[in-house]
Amino acid sequence: PFIFDVDGNKYIDYVMSWGPLILGHAPKKVIKAVVEQAKKGTSYGAPTPLEVEIAKFICENVPGVEKIRMVNSGTEATMSAIRLARGYTGRKKIIKFEGCYHGHVDSLLVKAGSGLATFGKPSSPGVPEELAALTITLPFNDINAFKKAVLEHKGEIACVILEPVMANAGLILPEKEFLKELRNITTEEGIILIFDEVITGFRLSLGGAQEYFGVIPDLSTFGKVIGGGLPVGAFGGKREIMDYLSPEGPVYQAGTLSGNPLAMAAGLMTLKLLKYGKVQKLQDGSTIVDFFEEGEEVYDYLRKMGKAFAEAIDLARKETGMDKFTRTYNLESLNCLFFVNKEIKSFKDASKANTKAYALFFREMLKQGVYLAPSQFEVAFVSTAHTKKEIEKTYEAAVKALKTVKEVFYS
Repeated sequence: PFIFDVDGNKYIDYVMSWGPLILGHAPKKVIKAVVEQAKKGTSYGAPTPLEVEIAKFICENVPGVEKIRMVNSGTEATMSAIRLARGYTGRKKIIKFEGCYHGHVDSLLVKAGSGLATFGKPSSPGVPEELAALTITLPFNDINAFKKAVLEHKGEIACVILEPVMANAGLILPEKEFLKELRNITTEEGIILIFDEVITGFRLSLGGAQEYFGVIPDLSTFGKVIGGGLPVGAFGGKREIMDYLSPEGPVYQAGTLSGNPLAMAAGLMTLKLLKYGKVQKLQDGSTIVDFFEEGEEVYDYLRKMGKAFAEAIDLARKETGMDKFTRTYNLESLNCLFFVNKEIKSFKDASKANTKAYALFFREMLKQGVYLAPSQFEVAFVSTAHTKKEIEKTYEAAVKALKTVKEVFYS
């Protein structure tokens, strides 16, 4: 779980390439699979057995996916899913939730304006307002705002897209009935429900957030973990919707390097290790994941280490008195420390965090060899390569870092 800078300094890594490296850096089995494929060829411009095999694996293990298409990134996946939803329904408008990030797609680079259901304004230069106006932004976890938007734009909404667990605005969990209510309403109104599982897919569980929460969307997007550290994305869902995609249907999608064999090799080996592999400790205290008969189940280990990370940060907060000014959130192997002492249910809540305090915390942790995300609005990713030894060092660093933050901002 370590990275090194150009000066040779060593850091415990909790960014993990922003999520893909669920097995840590350069796992031997994954690297071997990539090397073996590279010897055969790096790209063919045609489907390969590896692409078919990983597609079958995803369809067999993710409840809402009957058919899937490989692309090159999570951004391409969400872009294509939106186009497919619009083509399938014949409608133009889409709904997203404030603070949910779905890649740098023009129509999704939109944040909420005032009111419950406002037409969006671009969050980046280069995005035409006319395009952004087709995107309706709503507060996460606010089912009443969603009901109102659906009523106001009845028969015009093609789809609603969301991260089932927000992990690009810190870590914000869905309230108990929020996802189920979304599913019920979208079904009644003929609106396609899209789960952006680029982060949650194969991280919360083998079946992603949809299996974890028991809510099945119409379409899902994937990335990160399914590429094993190489560039990849995918979108899939109900067969009748996916059949509307070219060449069988009229909605166009293509890509020169889509289903790239190197990414398919890395991704397939990663997914197989997640399902069939076990975690064992080596004599030096590090861990390895392989197809052992004995050992700890991968998701059990990830859950345990994720919880250990959360407990370490909580202990540091209490020891320094910073529990009065901060909140922690944990879900499986995802974690976040918010520098605001209130319950976080939406991006509006998260945006009240003291970002300057977090920035100082980040720098102080980095000085002590712990690499966290440099932004308050990201999460810490735990992998199978992290052990209690790294968690203990993280705790010690957090105590010192939080003391410094307290002196500067809260004394």
